[in-house]
Amino acid sequence: MGKIVVAEFVSADGVIEEPVWTAPYWNDGIAAFKNPEVFDADALLLGRTTYEGFAAAWPNHPEEGDYKERMNSMPKHVATTTLSDLEWNATPITGDLADGIAALRAEQNLLVFGSATLVEFLRAHNLVDEYRLVIYPVVLGSGARLWSPVDAEATLALESSEVLDNGVILATYRVTETSVKRPSFG
Repeated sequence: MGKIVVAEFVSADGVIEEPVWTAPYWNDGIAAFKNPEVFDADALLLGRTTYEGFAAAWPNHPEEGDYKERMNSMPKHVATTTLSDLEWNATPITGDLADGIAALRAEQNLLVFGSATLVEFLRAHNLVDEYRLVIYPVVLGSGARLWSPVDAEATLALESSEVLDNGVILATYRVTETSVKRPSFG
């Protein structure tokens, strides 16, 4: 059985939307934490908005090397009700979304970047196995949050953590227990 790993850039107040604010903090420590993610996953699992942004950016991304090649070549599964003709090695998840994702998870390791609405859906359906968070020492005050108002309760076990010289925290949490309500997607 595979697992679903949610990998996010997060402000200190939980914002994950439009993470352009992360750029001044990028360093070798963050790169060493982030780079293995795409090589450990069998496929990306993305929401529509993140898919559209990535599909527009990655094929012509200025970065060169193995990471770019992996991002462009790996399969992508997209949670969308509005797109049917996908490019960039992507397929839409058809039928019941929770069942479709659970079936994918049974066969492969899936990595989620961004995709705030999808992450909320995954959490609500007990489909997240691990969170890999890069927590930045900034408070943004508004924007889509990783932990939006939820009725869910989850117990997380800290697998690893590191505080970098620039104040960024690298943390990996495994989900050990969940008790949630199940909102619909979209």
